[in-house]
Amino acid sequence: MYEDKTLVCRDCGNEFIWTAGEQEFYAEKGFQNEPTRCRECRMARKANRPAPGAPREMHDAICANCGKECKVPFVPSGDRPVYCSECFTAMQRNG
Repeated sequence: MYEDKTLVCRDCGNEFIWTAGEQEFYAEKGFQNEPTRCRECRMARKANRPAPGAPREMHDAICANCGKECKVPFVPSGDRPVYCSECFTAMQRNG
């Protein structure tokens, strides 16, 4: 039913074989998309993810609402307003 298929890794550009057995496994799990990364790139990507529960890297910012210095879990790009946690929570409550 399934046949080995050659795919190209989106990260390294190398070809890799998506085996019939892997395809069957994907189908059993209900996965609908083919893999886009080779095994080595998937493993490297997984190894570079922060551990669950690990502290996030925080970045300095100035709240666009109250002007207070704050820290946010993303790099502010400057093209969108950034809010401190108190102003952000208040804005969510007020809809």
